[in-house]
Amino acid sequence: MTTIDRVAIIDRERCKGGSKCDYVCQRFCPGVKTGKETIQIDEDSGKPVISEELCTGCGICAQKCPFDAIKVVRLPEELGGECVHRYGEGGFRLYRLPVPKPGRVTGLVGRNAIGKTTSARILTGELKPNLGDPEADPDWDEIIRAFAGTELQEHFRRLADGELRAVLKPQYVEALPKVVKGRVREVLEDVDELGIADELARRLGLDGALDRDVSELSGGELQRVAIVAALSREADFIVLDEPCSYLDVRERLTLARLLREIVEEREIPMLVIEHDLATLDYIADVVHVLYGKRGAYGIVSKPMGVGKGINAYLKGYLEAENVRFRDEEVVLPEKPADAEAGERETLVEYGRLVKEYDGGFRLVVEPGEIREGEIVGALGPNAIGKTTFVKLLAGVLEPTEGELDVDVTVSYKPQYLEVDSEEPVQLALKRAAGDEWGSSWYRSHILEPLDLEYLLDRPLNELSGGELQRVAVAAALSRDADLYLLDEPSAYLDVEERINVARVIRRVIEAREAAAIVVDHDLLLLDYISDRMMVFEGEPGREGRANPPEGKREAMNRFLSELGVTYRRDPETRRPRANKPGSHRDREQKRRGEYFYEG
Repeated sequence: MTTIDRVAIIDRERCKGGSKCDYVCQRFCPGVKTGKETIQIDEDSGKPVISEELCTGCGICAQKCPFDAIKVVRLPEELGGECVHRYGEGGFRLYRLPVPKPGRVTGLVGRNAIGKTTSARILTGELKPNLGDPEADPDWDEIIRAFAGTELQEHFRRLADGELRAVLKPQYVEALPKVVKGRVREVLEDVDELGIADELARRLGLDGALDRDVSELSGGELQRVAIVAALSREADFIVLDEPCSYLDVRERLTLARLLREIVEEREIPMLVIEHDLATLDYIADVVHVLYGKRGAYGIVSKPMGVGKGINAYLKGYLEAENVRFRDEEVVLPEKPADAEAGERETLVEYGRLVKEYDGGFRLVVEPGEIREGEIVGALGPNAIGKTTFVKLLAGVLEPTEGELDVDVTVSYKPQYLEVDSEEPVQLALKRAAGDEWGSSWYRSHILEPLDLEYLLDRPLNELSGGELQRVAVAAALSRDADLYLLDEPSAYLDVEERINVARVIRRVIEAREAAAIVVDHDLLLLDYISDRMMVFEGEPGREGRANPPEGKREAMNRFLSELGVTYRRDPETRRPRANKPGSHRDREQKRRGEYFYEG
């Protein structure tokens, strides 16, 4: 019989420290009742601490906790010897590491708070692994011996001897202006060890931002500056943590091509952590799936081919390791959802509209209609007018030309979520939900799938980006409306959160017989959720054109032909997969004009 290693974790954010539960975890603990100090209360924080040595793993504390703040997880003993790092008593544990390979891009995919950034910090030498003992400070010889017989042994030997120079592009680029001052051109010149920053900036579309101050940049511009800074340095190993955040589809594909060129030219290893699976599929050669329990432990899978690895992640099952880490598979429908769209009644019809701004941008909206029960995905570059269009429908903006009479109830989630309010989440959602608040339908369709119950007492201004995004989506869907307008609902969310959000949107739209327009840059999410799509074309920042909603295949062909990229459907999961440039399939689809192949 396999012996068991227990991980007992208390989520500090969820735990209320006895203020609203009277420490039920401690009061009901069998060990405490027999006089053992299995659960003690920390004097500084006022929150409980579980002794893993004394814990029997009965799970009663986890069952009694009203805030789902405690996880008592049992692991097979064979993982015990593979713990790479552990954060303190009862802290998060990471098992195994990704394996960088020269001349190849290694992808890492998994939920937030599962160990991806910890893995990156260890591989770059920013964090020294303690090999599972938080009280220890092992020297490099001990660490190198721990990885004896593996490909990582040489990696750590080179790190220890100073022979491997690693560069990490951090996850949160929005913090860049706090630590980097000056004009973009000067900032990049300071780190340009290879003399290529100007060329990289040109290829990533940063030419117009070089003479601006870093503090004036948008999120997408900050992301590209951080990427150029990382790629301009003389490195033996490059790690890019969520490089696609804030970038539109065109920018993501341009970046993907650039990264592949750099890895092949320099023949160095690169690790890319990314939630956009369609883009990761295009960039990576191999993939590691990181699974486990959020905030408790993470396990890095063995390396897999990129297609097989992403499919395994979507299916929630690792065949080679015989591990199921998610109950539901994510498989797109066999038939395009737009096949039934023609049978639906028209909900909103609009004529030709024009919106002009003083700064010079002009959006032309071609006549179209939104139908009952459908979700329309909107895609196109940044600064092309997608947000302007949904603001017109929401009544936030008035058209410069044309009349728009939306005679339906609209619920709108804006793109940018800036919250100063100390109002608790529960009050905001209760106000939006009205009479539905507290119903079993509301709990099962919105609160539970979006994992919001533990946030209800938290002030809005204390939420993280991902938490605030889920609350904003929930608030928009809580309102009883005919038309839901959701602008970039996947921002700050991990892959599973994006999948959950897509499912919630779909179920609410179906249950209310409403309609929705979803603006996003994640092609997999848009393909998964959309019945039809509308493509925005033009010159970003100057002129945009909103085409009317059309069949998914036609819309994707229109959009991808402009990018010069072809996609096919994966036969197992039906997800869109980018063809490698110049491949036989890529050439054949372009010859036929089938940039988005349904077969």
